[in-house]
Amino acid sequence: MSKSAQPPEGQPTRSEAFEKRLKQRYAQERRFKLFGLFAILVSISILFILLTNMTVNGIGGFQRAELQVPIDFAQSGLAGDEATLSEPTAVQTLEMQGLPQIVEYSAEQALGPEGASEVSPQAWREVAKQLTERPAMINGQETFWLAASGDLAMGMDGEGAPEMQALADRLERDGHLAKRFDWGFLTRSDATDPQQVGVWGALKGSILTMIVTLALAFPIGVLSALYLEEYAPKNRWTDIIEVSINNLAAVPSIIFGLLGLAVFLWIFPNMRSAPLIGGMTLALMTMPVIVISGRNAIKAVPPSIRDGALAVGASPVQVVFHHVLPLALPGILTGTIIGMARALGETAPLLLIGMRAFVATPPDGFTAPATVLPVQIFLWSDEIDRGFIERTSAAIIVLLLFLLLMNAFAIYLRNKFEKTW
Repeated sequence: MSKSAQPPEGQPTRSEAFEKRLKQRYAQERRFKLFGLFAILVSISILFILLTNMTVNGIGGFQRAELQVPIDFAQSGLAGDEATLSEPTAVQTLEMQGLPQIVEYSAEQALGPEGASEVSPQAWREVAKQLTERPAMINGQETFWLAASGDLAMGMDGEGAPEMQALADRLERDGHLAKRFDWGFLTRSDATDPQQVGVWGALKGSILTMIVTLALAFPIGVLSALYLEEYAPKNRWTDIIEVSINNLAAVPSIIFGLLGLAVFLWIFPNMRSAPLIGGMTLALMTMPVIVISGRNAIKAVPPSIRDGALAVGASPVQVVFHHVLPLALPGILTGTIIGMARALGETAPLLLIGMRAFVATPPDGFTAPATVLPVQIFLWSDEIDRGFIERTSAAIIVLLLFLLLMNAFAIYLRNKFEKTW
């Protein structure tokens, strides 16, 4: 470098004003990083508080108070063999033979004069279920852990009447009362007794409803996005359709419930509270989200991909389905995850189409009466019995786990089909 290009000797190359502005920029950058870190910490803290609260309140919902009751079937007078107890009407047959009274008598013999009232009124159904699964028990004696009554369960938790708390303490000391993991909570359906409720009916209803929603919203949404982005002419009608889709994505969900009530239940009047109607209603709500995310993902594919495919002789349809769509699929799946997660947690539109009915048995198809987990949680939260509080929190945990599994599967598919260019 020539001597004339060098700064004068002894003079600073940066002025005082420049140094001041540089310090201000560095300070602004540090503040921006701190604000971003603070926002992330706040989000994580809120999520941690939510999960901790749900876990603390809901962990007890997966347990229930159970009483140890030995039953001597050989002396009870029950009659039946393997063929009889394998019939669909076996439970009704056992009820007619007096199984509920036998369970009450055995509880009184094991627990005292008040034993019949300390056992849940529906506990005999658990005994009947085990008899149908193991018919050989009817000729011998077996010990069962049966659901306790709601008052006794509250007494075990230190709530309710003082005499029930004292009784619960005595039975627990004697080894007749214990808190046990309630596997039946994951296999039973709704009931009026919090000791007998389960989430399987609502969980199965949610699964069936989500299947219908995905089967309708995903293909229609993707094809709509492809047409609008690749084939539709750019004119006023296309602009009107685009604005309408954006507006539909912002419409409150209860409006879609009114639409399902007015249209789908008018066409299928005998399918009130069916997963088919619920899935069709939620598909209307999910479809705009998939269309918008699909258009953005398709638009992000570089034009060189299209030009290269056309240059080697591919037809326009081959360009779209063999090159553009596979590259846009990860972005489309991201929108699908968001739409399905929103649909899974919806309550208002499903309440309007009648999916708030008391369903004591799991649905056996897409047209059978059913409810879904968010509606089940809403109904339990409105119950007066305090035993439903823990059950409600436990159902929320099941809903979050189901949502986590569904999103994890969608993210796996997105990463599997993701390609770089």
